[in-house]
Amino acid sequence: MTQLVEDVLIALLSLTDCSIDQSKDVISIILRKYGASGSDRGLSSRITEAGVKVVNIERDGSILYAWKGTSGTTNIGKYDPQIKQNKLLYTFDKEVCVSSTSVNKEETLLAVSVVQKAKRDGHREPLRPDSKCITLLIEIHPLNNTKVLKAVDCRIRVQFLYPDVEKNRVHESHLLLMSEDSYVELFHISLATEEGYRVVIQNPNRLPKEKVAEDFTWAQWNVDTQRLFYLTVKEKSLLRCVQFYSDRIYETLLELSLDLPASPFASVRFINFGYDHYKDEEEADGSLNLVVFMSKAGSMCVCYCQPVCTGEDVAYTIAFVHRGCSKTYRVAMERAAPPQRTDLVLISLDYYIAVCLPGHFLHFINIRQPDLLCHSLFLTGEDARLCSLGPDSTILSLPEAMLLEVQSGTLFKATISSSLLLEFLCRSRLDCHRLAALHCAVTYLTPETDVELQIIHWLCENVMSFDSFDQIQEFILASLYRRSRQQSFILDRVLPYSSLSHWEEGVPGVTCSTELLLEPVFRGKAKNLKGYWEELHCNIDSIKYFEAVPNPRYKPALITRDWNRLWAEMNSDEKKPTSYLRNIQENTKKVLSIVETWHLDKRVVPLFQEEDFQQRALIGLMVDKLRDHINRHLNRLGKKRIDMLVVNYVAQVLELTRHILETVWIKYNLSSNVLSVKERGSSSEWAVFHLMSRILEAAKSQCLPLPPGFNSLLTVLGMRCLPQHTFLQYIDHGILQLTEPFVTRLLKDLDNSDKNEQMKFSIMKRLPESLDQKIYQLWDHPISSACIARNYVRNLFEKLGKKQGSSLRQRDHTFFQTEFLPLNYLTKTLSDVEDKALNPFEEQENVDAKFVEEIALKQTSVLLGFEET
Repeated sequence: MTQLVEDVLIALLSLTDCSIDQSKDVISIILRKYGASGSDRGLSSRITEAGVKVVNIERDGSILYAWKGTSGTTNIGKYDPQIKQNKLLYTFDKEVCVSSTSVNKEETLLAVSVVQKAKRDGHREPLRPDSKCITLLIEIHPLNNTKVLKAVDCRIRVQFLYPDVEKNRVHESHLLLMSEDSYVELFHISLATEEGYRVVIQNPNRLPKEKVAEDFTWAQWNVDTQRLFYLTVKEKSLLRCVQFYSDRIYETLLELSLDLPASPFASVRFINFGYDHYKDEEEADGSLNLVVFMSKAGSMCVCYCQPVCTGEDVAYTIAFVHRGCSKTYRVAMERAAPPQRTDLVLISLDYYIAVCLPGHFLHFINIRQPDLLCHSLFLTGEDARLCSLGPDSTILSLPEAMLLEVQSGTLFKATISSSLLLEFLCRSRLDCHRLAALHCAVTYLTPETDVELQIIHWLCENVMSFDSFDQIQEFILASLYRRSRQQSFILDRVLPYSSLSHWEEGVPGVTCSTELLLEPVFRGKAKNLKGYWEELHCNIDSIKYFEAVPNPRYKPALITRDWNRLWAEMNSDEKKPTSYLRNIQENTKKVLSIVETWHLDKRVVPLFQEEDFQQRALIGLMVDKLRDHINRHLNRLGKKRIDMLVVNYVAQVLELTRHILETVWIKYNLSSNVLSVKERGSSSEWAVFHLMSRILEAAKSQCLPLPPGFNSLLTVLGMRCLPQHTFLQYIDHGILQLTEPFVTRLLKDLDNSDKNEQMKFSIMKRLPESLDQKIYQLWDHPISSACIARNYVRNLFEKLGKKQGSSLRQRDHTFFQTEFLPLNYLTKTLSDVEDKALNPFEEQENVDAKFVEEIALKQTSVLLGFEET
């Protein structure tokens, strides 16, 4: 047998060889251990020709295989991929056809199903001449006795149950027998130890057994979770799930009605019960390909499809049990290229189900967010190629994303290739491909650091918004979704996954139709179980609720109105510390206290350490609204846990933005010199400014908070990179904000040259009222002094107006028109109230009336045209 490849690619799907290399691991050990001399060069070739056939894979990953010996024997061995060692379990003294085998966890018992093949003269092998299939139970530790469990004319599959490691019971084993006569039996085998080491079966002639299932047409074994699925087809197709436990208890936990064809199977079909190399394949023609996939996140998918026919479109259906719907996908096939395979390859990748027709299409179906087709990745042509596995290869899909290539006996671990996925993301030109690849990379591949860095680099190079979606929004929301899903799976129904609520463009080459599923029925103790069954029951139980509740998914942009109202209240003259505002402030403190402890040693972006009241208020508001939303829909999580989840979620919003900035800062090799407004910016600074502007735009449209200091840094970069008139327009249109740290740095760094004075004055007259009184006193310039005096006089007249009422209005109007230039009246008024006026900038000190008089005279002269500014 030729040497197996180490890495096989199905487009983006990486199949890494993790099993036996038969040319090295198995054959060499057979030659070394079982009597072959080095001079017998023909032995290796004879063993190769006979073939080492993988028969079964146990729960612990052990691979059971059989091979024909050189002296008419048949051997059964076990390969442990963890320690990469082989072990001979049993040897038949004649050639037999092993169709099914299983070994118990302690390796004391071996169950073997042997098929007697007819000779050319029409006679069978004389193992049991009246039976086609013999099922044996063999004591192998050490080799003792053999018991015949079944001698029938139909095929039998055998499978030992593997108990939990914590509840290992060495003196009891349990064996499943699956018959093509449509019944499943469970044998309970009690063991005893003799002479201190010989393990024997107690009462071998009276083994207790139970009938687990009957009258089924299809059965699937999930070895990793010890679950049996079987399908009965009478008036309707009914799928049942039986859960086995380590204490001899089993129960039917789930029943689900499916809309399947009237006669889906030509004969009984077994899935994941190993592989029978001697089974005739003609009876499988025309049968339905059906498989059940389950993940720890509480998802359950039933996938089924008819064999592929030349000249027809390919259709396959996935019933999303945890979402209460089924979706049928149809792929238009190119008539010029008929498919080489008639069966689809179905692979579970936990978060995705991969449906592959090699050379034609590869469809990664998002099982957690299946609503929009654009969140699933659909590839065609060369991207869906199948390398190193021929069109005649038989591929079995096993739990934990494992694949068995039967002909070569190679076991593969299937994963999505990060390098090929990122390559596809960068070269794609369709928005549906970009969006699906981006979500796949963020939700499936990360937290691989290198992958996240490459995605951010891709964002830098594609900062212009695509036609259908904002890639920065999608990256942030998908990253937040992945982080929150890791804390609690149920949050994926209430937290945002994408900024898209619908998709208008469709996906070229594939169409989708949706139907509702009948609600599955839970039996037994399913509602009281933990782990997977608890998650699945919770998901199914919430289907009706989320269908009846409008907008169950939190949308950050919906708090815009509350945000505008809160900001107006904070800027009003009547600043009263209401309980609501105090609650907002407490929320902000909790979030920032978490953020300040993250990655302190890796911070390179010079974000200003400032209060940034606007962002602080938005942080607290988002915590408040998100907490209310989750409490409304998922109050069973508990107040304390919800509060922790919400605070961490909002903290991750800030941390993601910081992480993007850190990556970009390092990418363009920027330094702290960018904080100076004296010099013009470089091309690298322009690239960073452009990306930060896009981040600001994405955050504003989704009403997401930004790290305090983000706006100050962006405004500094804007002044360095933009022409002066463009920079001022950005301020006028609200893109850039004049913050106190920025204006302070502007006044500090720029001298009072004519050009700089013009710039400073342009900034000063655009300052919001909340800043002008703090900033004017920092600029030692007549214009600043005039502003100080003007503001002072205005405040003074307002106070006088309140105290004197209408006294000013009772004066003779001719006085105002003839004698007020307004110098004379202003001087007299200031002299009267000078001792009572308080300086608004220096408490308990009087304003210099002389200074105010000079300023007033200056302003009067300007107004009368006697002087120029």
